[in-house]
Amino acid sequence: MPIIATSGLTHIYDKGTPFKVAAINDISIEIEKGEFVGIIGHTGSGKSTLIQHLNGLLKPDSGKVYLNGKDIWESKKSVRQARFSVGLCFQYPEYQLFEETVYKDIAFGPQNMQLSQTEISDRVKQAAEYVGLKPELLEKSPFDLSGGEKRRAAIAGVMAMQPEVLILDEPTAGLDPVGRDKILKLIDDYRKSTGSTVILVSHSMEDVANYVERIIVMRDSRVEMVGSVAEVYSRGEELDSMGLGVPQITKIFKLLKDGGLDVRDDIFTIDQGLAELERFFAKGAPND
Repeated sequence: MPIIATSGLTHIYDKGTPFKVAAINDISIEIEKGEFVGIIGHTGSGKSTLIQHLNGLLKPDSGKVYLNGKDIWESKKSVRQARFSVGLCFQYPEYQLFEETVYKDIAFGPQNMQLSQTEISDRVKQAAEYVGLKPELLEKSPFDLSGGEKRRAAIAGVMAMQPEVLILDEPTAGLDPVGRDKILKLIDDYRKSTGSTVILVSHSMEDVANYVERIIVMRDSRVEMVGSVAEVYSRGEELDSMGLGVPQITKIFKLLKDGGLDVRDDIFTIDQGLAELERFFAKGAPND
């Protein structure tokens, strides 16, 4: 049984007006426990609207959202449970920091869960460790942190609720390459150490290729493709038509392949590219 699923999910904005539009239309997906899933799509494709349904922030006009096989809108209690079990971290989450200290910000979610102070403290310290925040930073004002530290503190606030499903909407937006890599690695490490399901919404085809196991591609409010990285990225022309070009490294290896070199063209990450070049040169270049 999938940990989270939707069936015929539809949400209409501006209902009853000439401007009504389906932000998502007849979405049916299944995500398994422990999966690392990427959701990609051009701006306006429905990605953000979809993920806000997965923990009950938005109520569908039609269709269902299931958490562990149970309709999250079955009762007020089930909706409340979904909001703790499915943690959602919005784009630029550091703008949501507001407490006097980093500790209090990370503790905000667990406190709303009505946990004991001991349990709250344990969760705050553990979440801070997951994201690489040093203990001495917990008593500082969040506004005294660097940009990358603020981002990590905000993500820790969601992790501290220990959700079964962690959803991150463009978690690396605005960060430099080093900061981006740090955030993505800590998210991947968190998933591996906790067994949590992670859903990553991203515009970066490279980031998605590096980390996720399966991809959901959205276009014009609908799901256009679902598959592994290799299955989805092999449809390069279709992705290009949606404004979602495959990674540059993929294009380079396709050109090498088309140019007659005996290399694979299903290369989607830098590490894969380096390994393939090592293989190619180890066997000897043509005419050696």
